[in-house]
Amino acid sequence: MQDAPSSPLVIGIDVGGTKTHLLALTGAETVADHVRPSSGWRPHDPAAAARWLTALVHEALPAGARSAALAVGGHACETPRQCAGIAAALRDCHRIPVRVVGDAELLVPAAGLDRGVGLVAGTGSVAVGRHADGSPVQVGGWGAVLGDEGGAAGLVREAARAVWAAHDRGETPDALAAALTAAFGVAEVPGLGAALEGARDISAEWGRHAPVLFAAADAGSALAAEVIAGGGRALAGLVLRLAARGLAVDDVVVAGGTILSQPRLYDAFTTALAQALPGARPRPLRLPPVHGAVALARSIL
Repeated sequence: MQDAPSSPLVIGIDVGGTKTHLLALTGAETVADHVRPSSGWRPHDPAAAARWLTALVHEALPAGARSAALAVGGHACETPRQCAGIAAALRDCHRIPVRVVGDAELLVPAAGLDRGVGLVAGTGSVAVGRHADGSPVQVGGWGAVLGDEGGAAGLVREAARAVWAAHDRGETPDALAAALTAAFGVAEVPGLGAALEGARDISAEWGRHAPVLFAAADAGSALAAEVIAGGGRALAGLVLRLAARGLAVDDVVVAGGTILSQPRLYDAFTTALAQALPGARPRPLRLPPVHGAVALARSIL
């Protein structure tokens, strides 16, 4: 008969907009490290979300493995009520302690911190923190049409706006205009409107063109450089909103493929943050956010 593990098995799950990462540990030993697409994730239907997560756990864990706690950071889990609904449905399935939070809330525990701000700038953008009483606060994350400034999709939207404004001023198209029209497959600047509006998945289809903005800045486009600077200011503005609501913003844990892969944007953000909140310390996250879910699972044992 096999001895029981000396440490309880805990499961952390990070459900992102594109991919989902499950990490199960007993102490420091990895029991499962599983990545799959997030297709089928329905966070606005608690029962469906719980079934999806339960199927993922059964898919990833070895036969016979029994977990002691489960924590989930879920993309588009936007309110405490929504997260509580998914957690309750999961507890009914698993009969273990469960915690569900928005995926951006994984950043602070993943960095080994007890409090601070989590800032994500990937396809979209959002910042999260908690009041002293533990109640969560989220700012940003309104999608590519209304917000997501500093995320890939929002940057492309603002780049298009900058190019249109330059066109209206009668300026000769620069490197940014040339790059955007080529990326969207249109012959000239006026065609960008229909191309952007015709996207089926706006965030994904706009966001995938963000690299041309940074390439245009490298090629000397002043328009592109200003769009990037504006994105950095907007991201710093999210942290400033949290500070204005009384949250501790001493540590700002930064994650997201756009900001961490583009030094121009990260530098624009840190410069703007230092000007607005000199005491805030930005920290790029060096571990996958799922480690934050594992830390939360251990905290509820």
